[in-house]
Order: sequence, then structure tokens, then C-alpha cells
Amino acid sequence: MKFKTFFWFVAPSVFMMLLFIAAPLVSVFIQSFQVTQPVMQQIEVETCTPGFLTQTCTTEMKTVPTIDEETGKTITTTSWVGFQSYANVLQMDKVWEAISSGAVGDILQIDFWKALRFTLMFTLLTLPLVIGVGLMIALAVNNAAKAFKGPIIFVSLLPFIITPVIGSLSIYWLFVGDGILTATLERWTGQDIAMFAQAWTIELLMYFYRVWHVAPFAFVIFYAGLQTVNMDTLESAIIDGASRFERLRYVIVPHLMPLIIFIALIHLMDCYRTFEEIVGFRSQAHVISLQWLTYDFMVPDDAGNRAISRASASAMLTMIGIVVLLILPLRRTWRDHKGGAH
Repeated sequence: MKFKTFFWFVAPSVFMMLLFIAAPLVSVFIQSFQVTQPVMQQIEVETCTPGFLTQTCTTEMKTVPTIDEETGKTITTTSWVGFQSYANVLQMDKVWEAISSGAVGDILQIDFWKALRFTLMFTLLTLPLVIGVGLMIALAVNNAAKAFKGPIIFVSLLPFIITPVIGSLSIYWLFVGDGILTATLERWTGQDIAMFAQAWTIELLMYFYRVWHVAPFAFVIFYAGLQTVNMDTLESAIIDGASRFERLRYVIVPHLMPLIIFIALIHLMDCYRTFEEIVGFRSQAHVISLQWLTYDFMVPDDAGNRAISRASASAMLTMIGIVVLLILPLRRTWRDHKGGAH
């Protein structure tokens, strides 16, 4: 392909990526080092008590935002604060205080570290489950009779088709209050069950939902990969007396390893940015994620102000975490690529 042809072929995609990905990312990075605050002014406010003859008026000074007379908007000022926004998010002073006092568990009560703990556990614990369940479904479908493959594939893909928020709300409604499953368990055990009264029960349901929702994606990838397994190698393994587990370990899994790494990359990037589960399971009181923390910073306070600087810092810290998690699988991919090139 000529360079000119290649350039015009990729130019629209590159332009859209620069416009909708690179430019906002640079903007967020810059805003994480800035603080935008309204310009405040002091005015006299007269307050009078009800009445006519006995009316009493008092005057006091109040601090209010300065309003632009032409636009009607609050006048703001932006100043560079360096890493102060990151410090406000990390709250390292409270972390060192907890460590020095021996109350290490108090660190997990700080919003960022609480969100980081859940995000890492949610990402790393569900990863092997998604890969394992997806591979088992793919092997089951691949070995099923031809007449049953279509229905099994259709049923297996249903969780992946459902919108994430709708899926999480569906499971939430099954267990919350007088949900179908909760009512059934209460009738069976004869005891009142409150599934969402404790953080660990919410987390377990969120882990279950993530595996249930994402495993079909892994299944589709693995099922496609199983169609390319070298049958001569499998038959040779059978003739040599290899068991099913040995064929899986030494023939199928090595063949699917590039797909396993691909699924791991997608899962790490997507799961580390989990947000729908927090909203769907309404777990803000017990469990929060880094993505939800960034959203919470953007929610206006009583005065209508948003902590944009802290939200930007939180977003950048989230992105750094994703990059760190991707280092190992990317190194493996690069090593395999260099090995294949030789």
C-alpha cells in the first residue's frame, strides 16, 4: 500500500482519536494541577423581622460569589497548585497518621484507599474466574452435539447482551428487600435475610455479577480459538495416552494463550474502571470504586461548585493504575511477538 493511500485511510481515525481521546486527556492532566474557585465578595445584607410597628432590622456582612453582570455567571479564577490536588485525593497525612498509631485498618476508611482496595480486588479476583468460566463454556459447547450448540450459544450470550446497569439492577432487585430470591431463602430458612446490610455480601454479589456478565465474552473468543486447534496434535496426544486434562494443559491452553492475554488486557482495562456495578447495586454507603470516586468529585455541592481539580487528579491516578496493571500482560505479548519474529 502506498504511503499516501495509507495516510488517507488512517487519517480519519487518527483525527477522531486526537479529538475525542488525546485532547480531553491532556485537558484533564492540566486541570489536575489547577484549582478553579469563584471570586468571593463581602456584601451587607439587611434582615428584618416580620411586623410593622415592632419591625427590627439587622445588618450583617456575608461572603457571596461575584456575579458577572453581563452573563449572569459566577466569576472564577484559576491558579496553579502543583500536586496539591493529588495530595488532597491521596490524603497521605491521614495515611501516615494511621500507620504511626498502629491503626492500619483506618487507611481503608479514607475514600481513595477504600476505592482502590475494592477496585483492585474486584479486578484481580474476577479475572481468573472470567477466563476459567469462559474457557469451560467454550469447551462444553465445542464438545456438545451439533443440534445443541445453537441453543447453548444463545443462552450463554444472553448475560453479555444485557446492558450492564440493567443487569446489575436485575440482580439487585432479586435480592433486595422482598426480592424473589430473598423471599425464597427466608421461606426456606425461616429467618429474615438482609443481603445488602453488610459490605461483604454486596461485594460477593458484585463479583458474581461481573463474572456472569463478562464470561460470555471470553467464551466467544475461546470458542473461536478452539476451531483453530491443530487436530493432528490433539490426535497425537490421544495416541500417546494423554488424558483430557493433559491435552487441555499442554495442547489447548498453550494454543489459546494469545487469546487469554487478549481477554486479560480487555478485562483489566474495563474492570478497573468499574462504575455500573456501584450504581446498579447502590453500594455507595459500603463499597465504592475509583471511577465512582471521580464521579462523586464532579457532583455539585450545596453551593453548586464541583471539585474539578480533585476529579482530574483521581482520573489520572486511575489511568496510572490501569497502566501498571497492563505492564505484565503487555510484556508477555511483546516477548511472544519478538519470539515469533525470530
